[in-house]
Amino acid sequence: MLEEICRNPLVGFWCAAVAVIIASVVAMGVNVAVSTTAVLLTLSLVPPAIMWPVWHRDSPPSVAEILYSANSPKEGRS
Repeated sequence: MLEEICRNPLVGFWCAAVAVIIASVVAMGVNVAVSTTAVLLTLSLVPPAIMWPVWHRDSPPSVAEILYSANSPKEGRS
């Protein structure tokens, strides 16, 4: 399922979810101090920042690919 979804909409959904959380915090009348603001900012920025560079990296080779490359004849050898 996650192979079918693109990175940009997922980041957008994450930011929208965090905006809803922040709006609910304000609507409930929670005292928004510096520490609460820092936690909400961290909640909203860190996961997309981590996801951005690592989303579409090449997957490591499977065991079958490693074994096939080790057992296949090399060019130039007799």
